[in-house]
Amino acid sequence: MANGFFNVPTPINEPVKGYAPNSPERVELLKTLKELKQQQRDIPMHIGGQEIRTGKKQNITPPHDHQYVLGQFHEGDASHVAQAIDAALAARPLWAEMPWEHRAAIFLKAADLLAGPYRARINAATMLGQSKNCFQAEIDAACELIDFFRFNVHFMQQIYQQQPESLPGMWNRLEHRPLEGFVFALTPFNFTSIAANLPASVAMMGNVVVWKPANTQIYSAQVLMELFKEAGVPDGVINLVYVDGPTAGNVIFKHRDFAGIHFTGSTGVFQHIWKTIGENISNYKSYPRIVGETGGKDFILAHPSAHAKAVAVGMSRGAFEYQGQKCSAASRVYLPSNLADEILGYVKEDLASFRMGDVEDFSNFINAVIDEKSFDKLAKYIDGAKADPNAEIVAGGGYDKSKGYFIEPTVIVTKDPKYVTMCEELFGPVLTVHIYDADKFDEVLELVDTTSPYALTGAIFSQDRYAIDHASKKLVHAAGNFYINDKPTGAVVGQQPFGGARASGTNDKAGSMLNLLRWVSPRAIKETFVPVTDYRYPFLGSAPAEDLNRDKGL
Repeated sequence: MANGFFNVPTPINEPVKGYAPNSPERVELLKTLKELKQQQRDIPMHIGGQEIRTGKKQNITPPHDHQYVLGQFHEGDASHVAQAIDAALAARPLWAEMPWEHRAAIFLKAADLLAGPYRARINAATMLGQSKNCFQAEIDAACELIDFFRFNVHFMQQIYQQQPESLPGMWNRLEHRPLEGFVFALTPFNFTSIAANLPASVAMMGNVVVWKPANTQIYSAQVLMELFKEAGVPDGVINLVYVDGPTAGNVIFKHRDFAGIHFTGSTGVFQHIWKTIGENISNYKSYPRIVGETGGKDFILAHPSAHAKAVAVGMSRGAFEYQGQKCSAASRVYLPSNLADEILGYVKEDLASFRMGDVEDFSNFINAVIDEKSFDKLAKYIDGAKADPNAEIVAGGGYDKSKGYFIEPTVIVTKDPKYVTMCEELFGPVLTVHIYDADKFDEVLELVDTTSPYALTGAIFSQDRYAIDHASKKLVHAAGNFYINDKPTGAVVGQQPFGGARASGTNDKAGSMLNLLRWVSPRAIKETFVPVTDYRYPFLGSAPAEDLNRDKGL
């Protein structure tokens, strides 16, 4: 048995590869894209180490080419959810008792595998299945996930090292136990790194997991399961099922051993889950941990002193990278009247230079939105803006789904600060701008704070430090991740822990120790070396004079 105190390797953020023409990483990625497209993958569920094929197959098609079939996944039902729970609970005793350094080694190995032999595969799968360009795939599926694995191992060590003080004659210790039961990981389509981190961070702390990804992310989820297996995650620790949400919830949220949920998705779904858990609270062995990152209506606010070109680039990148399908993407912008024309001019120049199309053409900055449902929703908002006298489309506005689900990056300018696209989450490449009187900065701060129920990310651009300080204070609850003179996207693990409050989630900060603490249940242990043998405390003693008076009855 090991008897050392172990220090894990100091984590360093994974360098982002550039994929310049003729670079080794570009050559390898193009080769991998070609190889994957030549296959039609038959994708099973993974339960207790077994590959489960139901024969009920659903096609997986690239969003940018919806007639091309990449493969099929086997859809499950309620019986497979129950089977996954049983497999997780069966795996729990050995996994929970495994020394932490061995759990650490598994995920450190996963990071190195991902940085090496799995890098091109996970990036290519993310590009094809989720329509990300090579750079967006690199910063997500490779670099951010590598960082999650390495930094979370480091945070795990720090958690275990935090111990209480001990007075003479005793020894106080603190254990961080895995939760009693299983955890449900419900993951989104837009970030492969989030899809992997939600089950992995839970499992790293000794828990077992039932994982349901979004159907539109299953193609890369299969690669993640292969990665977990090769890294040494034992059978049954992470179980991957492909079922619809209500089917999974109907089994999971009624189970006595349900111990928590790790969620990223829509606010409406999360609120429904919370309500369902509350309705079943008396059934559970313990109070479940509820951790969720949900929607956003993220803002950029430009002060009259702002640098116009910096604001424009913050808008172009912050709103339109990965087609605006980031929880953190800029969706509403407030421009001062003295700079609005200049800023919008730069933004129009940027959008005019954007190329849109297939992910295999590396010159394309914009690719497709994730599916037809998203496409139709966005098209409806764009059509509404075209017909509304309170709105003007100043760039973009086109869309076409004949080959892929392509929405042009679109900028709407509205005189109404409460116009529908200033308030509602769209999750696509549509940015709405309100121009305010440059002399009314305080009024616009109030608008920014109260227009949306969300509070995920936001940015202030200003060259005036007093204005930055003032905005930071007024908007203290408006964003869990607040950016100064930068776009409101691109949080880096270990640098900007990510999460928002209000309707944007529980703000448990993925990429930090705070999130991992939600997946353990502490036990305090006190050991006394020489126990007392007399119940009497010193205050019960008396002085001789008191004894004499007591004997006399005085």
